[in-house]
Amino acid sequence: MIQAATPQEQAVIHQLFDNIWQDYISLNPNVAKIHKELQALEGTIINDHIALRGFSKPGFGISRLAQPFIDLGYKKAGDYNFPQKKLIAIHLDPPAAGLPKVFISELKLEECSQDVQDIIHSITAQVEASAFEDASFLYKGKQWGPISYQVYQKLLDESEYAAWMYAFGFRANHFTVNVNQLSNFDSVDAINTWLKDKGYTLNVSGGEVKGGAEDKLAQSSTMADKVAIEFVEGIRHLPSCFYEFAYRYPLANGELFGGFVPDSANKIFESTNAQG
Repeated sequence: MIQAATPQEQAVIHQLFDNIWQDYISLNPNVAKIHKELQALEGTIINDHIALRGFSKPGFGISRLAQPFIDLGYKKAGDYNFPQKKLIAIHLDPPAAGLPKVFISELKLEECSQDVQDIIHSITAQVEASAFEDASFLYKGKQWGPISYQVYQKLLDESEYAAWMYAFGFRANHFTVNVNQLSNFDSVDAINTWLKDKGYTLNVSGGEVKGGAEDKLAQSSTMADKVAIEFVEGIRHLPSCFYEFAYRYPLANGELFGGFVPDSANKIFESTNAQG
């Protein structure tokens, strides 16, 4: 059950999410445009959840990423497993209604090749312990460098997730529009049609809509914008982050489903895959 946070605590939470949001949209020109266009139609846009990525290494995984939110009253509410992608995840529920959930995943390094493990250990060894002294690490991106496109490609051959983390570091890979709170759209299908009419590209892995009434959760997402990343070999354009849309269905008790559906989330991860 969600417990009310004080106005002061909520203000701190809102500021943290605003800082994460500003970093996120700096990498996503299409997200900023979609958000502005939705605001023109809807006014306030409610965020259902954000997602963060990490590594299964002490100080770099779920526990570390979750701590700033737990310190602000968030509670662990679900565990998830993605064996094909070598990932595990949790989600955190907020301390007050209207605040976003937080979905945090980590790459299981012990299931990766020795080459991938060596690369990840090499970059994380460059991170000073002081980098995690406050919650700002959640939106500071990579704390290592310079980075190599050859190394990025080696990671990409085995794990898109590992390659993305190498290039982008700690930051939200997506925010999520709460479709239940929209006035002009009554379903994920409806907002997908609106997005496509405006020329935005959707993630079609597993279908444009992942899940539905039978899963108590329907989701869709744009494909990540490509942005310029500086490598030692020169500038390359890589898929960065994306925008998600979620509609939650009521349970038998009338409350909206509050968790996540692994099969759907597995496809949402692919919104950062390269295309074209």
